[in-house]
Amino acid sequence: MNVTFSGRELLDLAAAWVALSAAFALLIGGGPSVFLSAVAVRWVTLSLLTVGVGFLLHELAHKVVAIRFGKRAEFRADYGMLFVAVAAALAGFFFAAPGAVYHAGYSTERQNGLIALAGPVTNIALAVVFAPLAFLASGFVGTVGLFGVGINVFLAGFNMIPFGPLDGKTVLSWSKPVFLAIFAPSAGLSVYILWQVFL
Repeated sequence: MNVTFSGRELLDLAAAWVALSAAFALLIGGGPSVFLSAVAVRWVTLSLLTVGVGFLLHELAHKVVAIRFGKRAEFRADYGMLFVAVAAALAGFFFAAPGAVYHAGYSTERQNGLIALAGPVTNIALAVVFAPLAFLASGFVGTVGLFGVGINVFLAGFNMIPFGPLDGKTVLSWSKPVFLAIFAPSAGLSVYILWQVFL
């Protein structure tokens, strides 16, 4: 399997990674002043390592699995929605639809389901990787772990919603048991995390 990237794709991935990370840093840091404060590097680094990595590996998982099934696949950023993400963060909430991996070539319903499933499953795996930092480390590393778990569980749960272009709709049309096995725990944990943060 040969996974390659075009120049445009690398640019789009980088732009989406930076824009989403900046949006999250604005949100958790309290607005534009975060970039002028002494903790700016902390918030930006935290965002790059949690939201940025979660998004990046989610999309790359779609691409790798699509290529594994013999398809042509490439990520394309939606620059309009990246602007919306930053604007939403300035308004005090987080919304992101940064783009998607587009793939071409024949595939079965099962293959399409597995391509869609790859992103959320990658986020769940990342949450597991971040978990030891969340529970065993302290200081900034512990904070990275906590945010890494929370963000990746949320990304998995959100993307498994069976609606519109989200991954969950494709997975559900392929296999209800697989959909429930991934959606139920990730959605449940997402609701629990949001409950803890906002209530």
